[in-house]
Amino acid sequence: MDFLANYFGSLNPMSFLSALPGNIAQGIIWGLMGLGVFLTFKLLNFADLSVDGSFATGGAVTAVMLINGCPVWATIIVAILAGLAAGLVTGLLHTLLGIPDILAGILTQIALYSINLNIMGKSNLPISYRNYTLVVSASNINMAILVGLEFVHCNCRNVLVFRHGTGSTIRSTGSNPAMSKAQGININFTKVIALALSNGLVALSGSLFAQYQGFADINMGRGAIVIGLAAVIIGEVLGEAIFRKHMNFIIRMLFVIVGGILYYIAMGIVLWLKMPTDDTKLFTAIIVAIFLAVPYLQKKRKTSFKKLQK
Repeated sequence: MDFLANYFGSLNPMSFLSALPGNIAQGIIWGLMGLGVFLTFKLLNFADLSVDGSFATGGAVTAVMLINGCPVWATIIVAILAGLAAGLVTGLLHTLLGIPDILAGILTQIALYSINLNIMGKSNLPISYRNYTLVVSASNINMAILVGLEFVHCNCRNVLVFRHGTGSTIRSTGSNPAMSKAQGININFTKVIALALSNGLVALSGSLFAQYQGFADINMGRGAIVIGLAAVIIGEVLGEAIFRKHMNFIIRMLFVIVGGILYYIAMGIVLWLKMPTDDTKLFTAIIVAIFLAVPYLQKKRKTSFKKLQK
């Protein structure tokens, strides 16, 4: 009892509150990455593991261009283009060479590790806000949140793309590829476009995250797919719990950002509770597993209840 009293007495609520804006900022940045995962995982039904590599590519391109004197907005644009190229490679490996989706993503991810090392020249490049003009940084958290919200706003304006035209073909391809093909949709082309857009968003997130943390690292994308899935699953579970049958496509995409924020708040609580930092990945896996299990358990409970009624 004395141990518990001393433990909880050592926790300072103000330290958690002071770290909260940073958690929200990181949640928004990773929520953008979650949107890229959402595009392939939920809409296209494609398990794209190349995002771990393209996330680091976005950071690597941003760091190298900033160090060479390029304006920050130009570095972000080129980072997005690099992500588009990475997604294009994954799509072509899958559609032209017939490589299964998971293996295509893994191959691209492995290749990007070496490519990112070649881009940076070494495993880590510092880009401190003291030396470079950055869009976001840990020292200017309010700016990070505002920039993230602006990207969310732009995403909401562009979400109509996914409700009509090309977006409709992507959703159709993911839901029923055979029927989509029968309707004259080039499903291979659609997959390539979706993968390119997805990895472009992921590279954008990597660019912003490298600026936020003040450096680009070769391993910064390791486990990114898990965090992206966490944002998607947490946002989906929470959105369906609030809106139920009224949860439309726009709300679903917005709640991916919310999921990213909640994930980082949860991780902030874990760190505030002084859990070992070496176990961060373990806590990440536990959080994702819990939210992945919630929809299944809810469905199972409803099914069991209906059987009892009969």
